[in-house]
Amino acid sequence: MDIRKTAAAVIAASACLLSSCGNGSGNAPESTEAVQQEVPASVGEMRDMTTQEIVKDMGMGINLGNTFEATGGSGSTVQSFETMWGSPVVTQPLIQGYADAGFGVMRLPVAWSNLMAEDYTISPELLARVDEVTGWAVDSGLYVIMNIHWDGGWWEKFPTEKEECMKKYTRVWEQLSEYYGKYGDKLMFESLNEEGGWDSIWNRYSGTSGEDKEKSYALLNEINQKFVDIVRASGGNNEKRHLLIAGYGTDIDLTCDELFKMPEDPAGRCAVSVHYYTPSTLCILEKDASWGKARKVWGNEKDVAEMEGYMDKLKARFVDNGVPVIVGEYGCVAVKNKENDVVRRFNLCAAQMMYTRDICPVLWDIKGLFYDRYFFNMKDEEFMNGLKRIEAGEDVMSEELAAYEKQREEARAEKEAETGTGADAA
Repeated sequence: MDIRKTAAAVIAASACLLSSCGNGSGNAPESTEAVQQEVPASVGEMRDMTTQEIVKDMGMGINLGNTFEATGGSGSTVQSFETMWGSPVVTQPLIQGYADAGFGVMRLPVAWSNLMAEDYTISPELLARVDEVTGWAVDSGLYVIMNIHWDGGWWEKFPTEKEECMKKYTRVWEQLSEYYGKYGDKLMFESLNEEGGWDSIWNRYSGTSGEDKEKSYALLNEINQKFVDIVRASGGNNEKRHLLIAGYGTDIDLTCDELFKMPEDPAGRCAVSVHYYTPSTLCILEKDASWGKARKVWGNEKDVAEMEGYMDKLKARFVDNGVPVIVGEYGCVAVKNKENDVVRRFNLCAAQMMYTRDICPVLWDIKGLFYDRYFFNMKDEEFMNGLKRIEAGEDVMSEELAAYEKQREEARAEKEAETGTGADAA
């Protein structure tokens, strides 16, 4: 999730001013020698599976959010950044808990610039720590999606400092490709997070020209192509690694635009990534703001039709044309001031609409949201059971919507009894 949309946004926005494409974070590693842990041969296996088969095999996913992508503040060590936004230190039981709960894939957002030298050499300690967590996940049977995630906001400089930004981007993926290339197809690289769109060039609300729009899309397409080229050129398992290509702003409408192009890939092993937080007044707004009124209910016919429209659009543009889709983040994550059944209903309906269209849903999660990072289990077992039932082919969405309709009918009847007007209380 773009952390600028969360409560952590204030911290992140301040930190953004300290980061630039021309300089490292100031937390330069003392050594550039990164020591890798050994992995069993099975962990390095690249199976004869298509990317769509891999995406299907992932099942349901969850993000290890607000952890390794935390940035800003006075962090100077791997652990200080890891815990900066409230997460406890990640342990093997925490990761194992994801697999035990029933998830099949863990998305691992990382801010690599946190500990990086002036020449863009990533701290060996950070590389080793991410390696440790990745190893735990793969050992537990999970797939892992690893990316560059916001990373202090240096992405914003691409339009004005393209050469230096591309140099940094290239150095990062050269290092990640080399260091993590030992892993097999349980590890997927993701080109970037939501930052692939530049309002300084074009945005859909500003009335800027079509040429500006083409320029902004072309920049993202170039970055994504560079990503594929770097990974493939690194050889070994990376010649066939399944890759995740970030859509334009990871916005469904903008990614489905004809100007967005999937990169050319000699291996033919790329999927596309988008995010889903619609309606934003429900998903990310906990109280009324200048741009919208916070919603507390969801599930009427209009709501369902809107969600179906987005998912059908994704399927028609990509899945039906042989391009697998992973929704790398989704969910009603603004849970304060909302009934738990509303949050559960939205998340289960979204997951089912994705899964039944051969799209992998990856829930956005941070400490204290859906997964308990101290007791290593899901806080809402009914929600988790619903995800498992969806994977088993059951129609959980119809049950959730029927329950909501029953609530509405009861509310109407209660109001009619009180007022005698028969007014629709829903």
